[in-house]
Amino acid sequence: MSIFIALAALGSLTLILAVMLIVANKKLYVYEDPRIDAVEDMLPHANCGACGYPGCRPFAEALVSSQVLPGKCTVSSDEGRMAIADYLGVSLGAEEKQVARLACAGGTNVALNRASYKGLKSCQGASLVSGGGKGCFWGCLGHGDCEAVCDFDAITMNAHGLPIVDEKLCTACGDCVEVCPKDLFSLQPISHQLWVACKNLEQGDGVLEDCQVGCTACGKCAMDAPGNLITMVNNLPVVNYSENHKTQVPIQRCPTGAIVWLDEKLGIVKGKESRKVIRKGERGVGAS
Repeated sequence: MSIFIALAALGSLTLILAVMLIVANKKLYVYEDPRIDAVEDMLPHANCGACGYPGCRPFAEALVSSQVLPGKCTVSSDEGRMAIADYLGVSLGAEEKQVARLACAGGTNVALNRASYKGLKSCQGASLVSGGGKGCFWGCLGHGDCEAVCDFDAITMNAHGLPIVDEKLCTACGDCVEVCPKDLFSLQPISHQLWVACKNLEQGDGVLEDCQVGCTACGKCAMDAPGNLITMVNNLPVVNYSENHKTQVPIQRCPTGAIVWLDEKLGIVKGKESRKVIRKGERGVGAS
C-alpha cells in the first residue's frame, strides 16, 4: 500500500512541476523575430567586430530592430549587403571599409639591430628585453605576433621580417592593433592613402644609422603639403585627414620615403627624391 502512496505522491509532484514549467514558459517567454536567424545566415559569420558589435548575431539583431543599416558590415560583399537590405526593405547605407595599417617600413634589409635577441619568437617577449634590440626603438621587431593573431590570414611576414596586410582579407578586427607592443598598427579608412610609414621620434640624419627609411623630421612634407594637411608633432609628420588628402605632393621630396602613397594597384609609391632601397640581404647586428 505504501508503494502506491509513494507513486501517487511522485506522480502528483511531477504533474505539479510540469504545470509550473508550462505556466513559467508562457509567462517568461520572450518573442524573438524570426528574421534575425534569416539575416544572420546572410552575414559572413566572421564575428570580427568591424561593425561595432561583438559578433554577427548581435549585428543581425540590430539590423532587424532598425538600429543600423546593412552597409555597416564592411566585411560582407556588395551582393550580401544588398540581399539583407532587400530582405528587410531598408536602404543599404554606406560605411567606408577600414583596414589595419603599419607605421613602419624598417625591415631587416634597411633597419639595424643593435643586439641579437635569443628567446621566445615573440614581439611581446622581445620587447621586454631592452625594447627588443632594434636600433630604432619604435620599429617593428618582426617576430610575427600580428600574423599569428590574425584569424583571417590578412597578415603575412615578408622576406625582410615586416608584416604585410592584405586589405582585401582584412576585417578591421583590431587584433593586430592590440597585440603589437610597439603600437605600430592602427585601423584606418581605406581612403587614407597618404601614409606616414614611420613612428621614429628622433630628429636628424643620425636616424639613418639605425634605419635607412626612417623619418629624419626634415619637414619637407609639411612644407609642401597644401593648407594644414600635414603638421610636425614630436619630430614626426601627422596627416590631418579632415583636410583634402588626395594628393601625392607631400611625398615627392621625402629623402627616405618615410611618407608614402598607398595605391590600390601599384602598392607603396614613394616620392621622386626618395632614395632607392637596393639591399636585399639583412643588415645584421651592428652592420652599416
